[in-house]
Amino acid sequence: MLNDDIDSLVELMRAGPTTIVAGAGMSTDAGLPDYRGSGSAGTPTVDFDLFMSAPKWRAWGWQRNHESWRSVAALDPTPAHRAVATLEKAGYVKMVATQNVDGLDARAGIENVALLHGTFDEVQCLQCDSLFPREEVHRWMAQRNPGFTQDPNPANAAILATADEEAADKCTFDPAPCPKCAGILKPAVVFFGESLPGEQLERAFAAAATSSLILVVGTSLVVGTGMWVVGQGLNAGADLAVINRGPTQADQWAQWRSETGASEVLTAVADQLLGEWR
Repeated sequence: MLNDDIDSLVELMRAGPTTIVAGAGMSTDAGLPDYRGSGSAGTPTVDFDLFMSAPKWRAWGWQRNHESWRSVAALDPTPAHRAVATLEKAGYVKMVATQNVDGLDARAGIENVALLHGTFDEVQCLQCDSLFPREEVHRWMAQRNPGFTQDPNPANAAILATADEEAADKCTFDPAPCPKCAGILKPAVVFFGESLPGEQLERAFAAAATSSLILVVGTSLVVGTGMWVVGQGLNAGADLAVINRGPTQADQWAQWRSETGASEVLTAVADQLLGEWR
């Protein structure tokens, strides 16, 4: 049972378009952990400077990515993602600005997504800026590293590898270079210390500034990117609603707040706004 007045959130969404700012709590029902890395209370990860500092860190980062990326790629969207996709098609949701890199928004059919922290589904070359599908890069990596197996458990997924120097020293993984320029390849996830994707941020800012409601889903907003999007909406006069298990950096400005899970709340909202949709 929901402990909150869902009717109030429904009325806020009826008043005009909503921009959703999403974090890990949007995807936990799919089997992913509520990931928190450097810059928060979590375990330090291989940041951008470390990745670039020595071959051992690139090898270790790629080994963990190679072992776990398919467990993320195989996940089904959550009921929360499916509810948002339906609400978007009905005109209630303008954009999802997501801090997640799991690709579940697109798999659910959500069309207007701003990837604030990049994506697990692509690989980028740091020299020529080429992008490659992760499946294609997997074949290159597997050919060079036949002894490394896949971990099917998404709870062990290494969105970013832990900064484990002992493991990096022992790592024998041999990352493939860019086939176009022989440059360094990197998962197209924004590492800590790396520049954020400007175009994605601008799209998110524009949507937030022209929305009636900012709906925070499954993020504490400790990592500042999502909070910047929230700020754009608040500065333009938008209302704020929050769905998160635990406090967030934006709670003091919220007109509506829930500690219930994202899937439960968003499916209930879709039920009221759309009737039979599942």
